[in-house]
Amino acid sequence: MGLFSRRTQRQIEAYQQELLTTHYAEVENMYRRMRGWRHDYRNHIQTMKAYAASGDLEAINRYLDKLDEDLNTVDIVVKTGNAMTDAILNSKISLAAARGIPVTADAHIPVKLRLSEIDLCSILGNLFDNAIEASLALPEEQRLIRVYMDMKGTQLYISFTNFTAVKKLQKVFGRFATTRGEGHGLGLWRIQSIIEKCGGYADFNSEDGAFTAEILLPQTAEDSENK
Repeated sequence: MGLFSRRTQRQIEAYQQELLTTHYAEVENMYRRMRGWRHDYRNHIQTMKAYAASGDLEAINRYLDKLDEDLNTVDIVVKTGNAMTDAILNSKISLAAARGIPVTADAHIPVKLRLSEIDLCSILGNLFDNAIEASLALPEEQRLIRVYMDMKGTQLYISFTNFTAVKKLQKVFGRFATTRGEGHGLGLWRIQSIIEKCGGYADFNSEDGAFTAEILLPQTAEDSENK
């Protein structure tokens, strides 16, 4: 392995470790908020019972409005059937919403996945982070990220689409060049390496101001039958 390849590999490993740390922190933060809300559930019930006992319907309505507002901050928007995928997607959707980026997600995973949670986190996290970063360069009314996941036969199909400020991204040595530092390019390299290890397929396309990633990850017949 040449000096350039070794240096590139070290950069990928360092970047990926930083990315995984960030992803897991986001997921843990989301679950921490959910656990906190559930912990307080009994207290909320007792408070509303006290208002009901005193006949203060206006206070009950105000309290319910506040609870509804709080619940929206921890609500699970996407329920795929896979706990780790739910955690990653929902934490990223929450992050995108906080930055003024709408996300439409249709995701279903009716099988036990073969790839590890770390690899899953790398693929989905990198795709989402790249889509969020590209969206921030656009006016808010032009921002949109589309996510689709489902089985196609015995393969898990993943599709990400986002609009970009660049009409067509350029490729260097067969890979898309980045416009925001080396992290973006390394993220796509990491995705490709995981897909190759799993015997899957990936297609990254940039046309007309939109970037699309399509991925197929094979699952065995036994996986499909044993969720």
